[in-house]
Amino acid sequence: MRARPTRAPIESFNLAIARAGAHLDATLERHEGTAFVTLFRDLRHGTTTPERIAALDLRTASQVVRALSVHFHLVNITEQVYRLPAAVETCESIVPEVVDRNELANLLTRLEVRPVLTAHPTEAARRSVVYKRRQVATLLAELRAGGGDPGRIDRHLRETVALLWQTDELRPTPPTVLDEADASMAVLEDLWEHVVPELLEDLAADLRARTVELDPLAPTLRFGTWVGGDGDGNPNVTPDVTFEVLARSHRRALSLHLRSIDVLITELSIAGSLTQTSTELDQLISAHAGDPEAVEGRPAWEPYRRALTIIKERLGATLARVDAREQPPGVPYGDEAEFLEDLLVLRRSLLAAGDAAVAHGPLDRVLRPAATFGFTLATMDIRERSVVGHRLLERLRCLGDPDSAHPPLEPPNADLLDRELSGGRPLLSTSVVLDGPERRLHELLRTIGLAQERFGSRAIESFVVSMTERAADVLAIAVLAADAGLIDLPGGSANLGLVPLLESVAALEGAGALLHELLSRPGYRELVRLRGDEQEVMLGYSDSNKEAGPVTSLWLAHRAMRDLRDVAVRHGIRLRLFHGRGGTVGRGGGPTPAAILAQPYGTVDGVIKITEQGEVIADKYGTPDLARSNLLLTIGAVTSATLQHRESLVPPETLSTWDEIMGVFSDTANRAYRAFVGDPRLAEYFRSSTPVGELPSMNLGSRPSFREAGSASLDSLRAIPWVFGWTQTRQNVPGWYGVGSGLRAVVSAGYANLLSEMTCGWGFFSALLSNVEMVLAKTDLTLAKRYVDELVPRASRSPFDAILAEYELTVEHVLNLRGTRVLLEGDPVLRRTLAIRSRHLEPLHHLQIDLLARVRRERTPQAERALLLTINAIATGLRNTG
Repeated sequence: MRARPTRAPIESFNLAIARAGAHLDATLERHEGTAFVTLFRDLRHGTTTPERIAALDLRTASQVVRALSVHFHLVNITEQVYRLPAAVETCESIVPEVVDRNELANLLTRLEVRPVLTAHPTEAARRSVVYKRRQVATLLAELRAGGGDPGRIDRHLRETVALLWQTDELRPTPPTVLDEADASMAVLEDLWEHVVPELLEDLAADLRARTVELDPLAPTLRFGTWVGGDGDGNPNVTPDVTFEVLARSHRRALSLHLRSIDVLITELSIAGSLTQTSTELDQLISAHAGDPEAVEGRPAWEPYRRALTIIKERLGATLARVDAREQPPGVPYGDEAEFLEDLLVLRRSLLAAGDAAVAHGPLDRVLRPAATFGFTLATMDIRERSVVGHRLLERLRCLGDPDSAHPPLEPPNADLLDRELSGGRPLLSTSVVLDGPERRLHELLRTIGLAQERFGSRAIESFVVSMTERAADVLAIAVLAADAGLIDLPGGSANLGLVPLLESVAALEGAGALLHELLSRPGYRELVRLRGDEQEVMLGYSDSNKEAGPVTSLWLAHRAMRDLRDVAVRHGIRLRLFHGRGGTVGRGGGPTPAAILAQPYGTVDGVIKITEQGEVIADKYGTPDLARSNLLLTIGAVTSATLQHRESLVPPETLSTWDEIMGVFSDTANRAYRAFVGDPRLAEYFRSSTPVGELPSMNLGSRPSFREAGSASLDSLRAIPWVFGWTQTRQNVPGWYGVGSGLRAVVSAGYANLLSEMTCGWGFFSALLSNVEMVLAKTDLTLAKRYVDELVPRASRSPFDAILAEYELTVEHVLNLRGTRVLLEGDPVLRRTLAIRSRHLEPLHHLQIDLLARVRRERTPQAERALLLTINAIATGLRNTG
């Protein structure tokens, strides 16, 4: 185990902030002058009045916003470097000592943590800015560790801050899907080079000390991506784009494999005369003895180098095949399994010869990340709306007698779809002209097969059926996949898994019934059997929150997990839950380990799949140490939840009472929330009081903010900009609205004493309460009132009265339940941090209000740019905005 840096005292943190801030002030003085620096300091320390801010000319206002934005970048980076998650910084503590060795060994064969990187329109930072933030983080980490020349580090820090100031944070054009893919690949490459090899090596060494062996191919860590595969409402995700994203990730993965093999060739200088090699290693070499290029320059007396040279040549041929129009020379790998097997041949030979130190050291340092990242860095999920599948089936007019003029299937009939899935008959698609999303889906399903053939079966494993409401939604996509050759039940193959995404209230309420219906149908049950008797189900937190409010959304997801667990047990299959969490509490956010441990018993069976979205990626993986700690925390939470939460931790009668209380809580909170969003004046209030209407101009992401092209209704608005708008104005409605009404109803029903028991004894309720308290502390309705007073027509201001009343009620009941006088009294460090951030954010909010009013009166390029800079800067300062 490597030595870990000790937690820095607050003095070191403050010194680092001061050092970075001094460099920013010096840069601003060189470029803007002394008077500007004085103004900037006054704004930063909260000593400037709103009237003085409103009097600033547009250029000065823009530069002030940019300065505050850079300041927040530096604060965020310094926090990342000096604040690691408190629970775990090493591997030893992730597995409880009381766990039986055999149980642990069994778990390790299937333990899998899969973060899934996604691109969404709330990550405001450009890649150029992200790159410079990473440079600052590297320098501060080096300074914290006490390594290197302090003078050199300080010079480089000054240079990077100067470059950060001179880098435009606003994109001139929207990023393409390929731009977003390149950004996510950069994150994965950093994890490969700086985090994963050492993390897995340390974890394996710690487990070996407990006489438990971690197989080098164990799926402990795997990564997923939606970038390039998520076509739900994004017309920019075309089949060609999907294939190109996979081709790029394939090239980058193979290049990293080649670099790793070069290191191994240098290290494994083992002479054949000094050790015994295995027969299968000799066979690997002899199989390519006739290929002079494969062993050129490698003497026969160094068998491991000869074998690794062969492996390198095969990887090179595999890389050459990506763009080759004809078969390139050499013998490319058919898939990553062949490559990994060749490395295992070397490993078995070393272990048989007694060279465990070499096998567990240099070789496993290559083998473990090779298994983690495969041939495409991450496994891509495909996502499309269920309605597109039904429309495509209608267009193909595919069900029934191919020789007859049969009508479209309406409504979808699950029995007929399941029979079609089992029959294997090609769909009637001749002479049908397709366009729009239906054509894209039809071509995409065929592209999936080509991608799997070219890049390996792990390139794409699953199709996420968005807005699933009934079994027919999943079966329709399954039938289309069968027509594309991805599923062949009569032939005994299923190369694509179907994943229902349950994101509406109705879908979450009917989760168990839907899964039971699917698994009760012979065709679909056979598909699941061919997929290893494992069914993945995705739970969406964003849309259910937008529809029903925070309490009901989380409660429905919790109950859905229980129902899905019970159905999976009944049908003898393994359930894999995929959590579509966002960065904010309003989108299922909050600390990941706490969320995992708060799941119902038996739902975490060694696997977890979680989306990592927007600015959360930078917050979790911005530095190697931070990435390591977050990954270890997640691995530890999955391990504990699997081994120590197989049965209910409270008696059934107690849980039944708590469920009854949660029912009262949820029903009342939902009624309050539905009354709020049902106010006919809310649409005008939301558009007027928030900058959501300006988001399309920010060029934040490739995905439109509205699900339906040309729509501007709140119903069509995606959950991400819905949350983003409320957060920008510090109202944070999606994170807490209805909680106060719900808690008051519970207390009125006589359950006040039991609420305290629930807080202490039920992880689900405790996590819910903690997240609500945090988001309440981030809410500032004094600032929000200025948005309302300055921007909202008088006739549309009533929603703010409801917000203010519900906020006061919620704070009152949360404080009573906590037994405290102020929010976050039990976490003074976080409370102080939020207070400082709020003080620094205040001038940005005043500037944004004035600029919103100015732009809405007369839209000019200068005013619009200044406004967009405030949106960007506030997002940076708040960190988790969507």
